[in-house]
Amino acid sequence: MDNVRQAGLGWGTVLGAVGHAGRMSAELPRLWLGVTPHFEWAEDRAAVEAYASGQGVLFLTPHMGCFEITAQALALRFSAQHGPLTVLYRPARHDGLGEVMSLARQRPGLEAVPTTLAGVRQMIKALRSGRAVGLLPDQVPPEGMGQWAPFFGKPAYTMTLAARLALQTGARIVLIWGERLPWGRGYRLHTQALGHELPADLDTAVVQINQAMESLILQCPSQYIWAYARYKNPRQAPA
Repeated sequence: MDNVRQAGLGWGTVLGAVGHAGRMSAELPRLWLGVTPHFEWAEDRAAVEAYASGQGVLFLTPHMGCFEITAQALALRFSAQHGPLTVLYRPARHDGLGEVMSLARQRPGLEAVPTTLAGVRQMIKALRSGRAVGLLPDQVPPEGMGQWAPFFGKPAYTMTLAARLALQTGARIVLIWGERLPWGRGYRLHTQALGHELPADLDTAVVQINQAMESLILQCPSQYIWAYARYKNPRQAPA
């Protein structure tokens, strides 16, 4: 695949990604409509320390592993003490599917908000209240809501929202991803601190978030969705 070559990886390194893409499709009904499946924490120190700061926490995960489990796991682990996790979702074009997605993500300890100005305001409010927000910063935003920045060395239209939220609220950034365990044994959650404060310059901050996503993906490239159209042109923003 072109995206794999762009990242400088060989096909053998990401061969398992095909199977993981199929598992993602198969696991969604259970994750959306059933009880949260088994998961375990590889470590949660970065999350614990970020919450303890009282500055709000911005959890960032790429299209890697099971990103749906990350929100559910965080809600179960931290919401009773620190309040609900606010997650951003893109409303489905099909009304019926959109209703299912919205209801599925409105679980105890979770607040799902749409990709609208009202949704962004809710995220800012949550972070300023010391709560947490979850985003997929490698998702291609609508036209006018991002900027072109390198991703594995190639310009990709990249959301500015993650950087703006961190810069406007002072939230701590934590990288997280949900590893699929073999033979259907559930998931393992990995967290790590960004390791540095974002620069005040928005352009540079966006580049650094892309670099953080690259680093995370290279930890387990076989579980990244390489088929995702990361380099596509943005769609026109809704009127």
